[in-house]
Amino acid sequence: MTPLIEVKNLTMAFGGLVAFQRVSFTISDGEILGLIGPNGAGKTTLINCIMGIYHPLEGDIRYKNRSLLKKKPHQICRMGIGRTFQIPRPFYNMTVWQNLEVCAQKGHPDFMWMLELAGLWSKRDLRAKSLTFQERRLLEVCRALATNPKLLLLDESVAGLNPSETEETMIFLKKIHEELGLTILWIEHVMKAIMENADRIIVLHQGTLIAEGPPRNIANDPQVIEAYLGEEYTFYDENQR
Repeated sequence: MTPLIEVKNLTMAFGGLVAFQRVSFTISDGEILGLIGPNGAGKTTLINCIMGIYHPLEGDIRYKNRSLLKKKPHQICRMGIGRTFQIPRPFYNMTVWQNLEVCAQKGHPDFMWMLELAGLWSKRDLRAKSLTFQERRLLEVCRALATNPKLLLLDESVAGLNPSETEETMIFLKKIHEELGLTILWIEHVMKAIMENADRIIVLHQGTLIAEGPPRNIANDPQVIEAYLGEEYTFYDENQR
């Protein structure tokens, strides 16, 4: 089966600084692929290459078997790829509802359904600047969903949240994945979130893909433990899922 997206031998550098080199992976339709690794490993840069913000030095990115390399960000968005940012970027002086309208593409998901699921329906007429940090993170995801994506790129969607907020956000992300049939590439440092939700995980370290596989294998990979997780990390009990 042809993957929904395929990254082939991708290399990106800024001057003499190599962000990552010869990175290859695929994502199947409907899959949640986790992307983890230390700060500076090249994770967000990789998303920026997929979205056409950066142009890689080598390699190819194919979405539905079409190359994205010469596409501009707005063209890639219209093709069905949406993304969030590490730091939420709403239009602060617009209402929650207006933020979705600005981002909407033809055939967008139902705004009411999204906002109810995110717990933001009652705040739809409030300006984004009045929202809490968690609510801004949820709005960031809703804004991406308003573009009607098939592939959603999440960049640290639960970073900075407390445990109860993290759990609420994970429930929201699970629901949109199931209900909308999304394919997701998810960068995350909160291991509980990514280990419990990803079908597979890839690991970047110093610009190189060092591991790929299901969460349990990644959590017990000696190279990943040394480079990123640390010896104190304990994998969750799979039977509790």
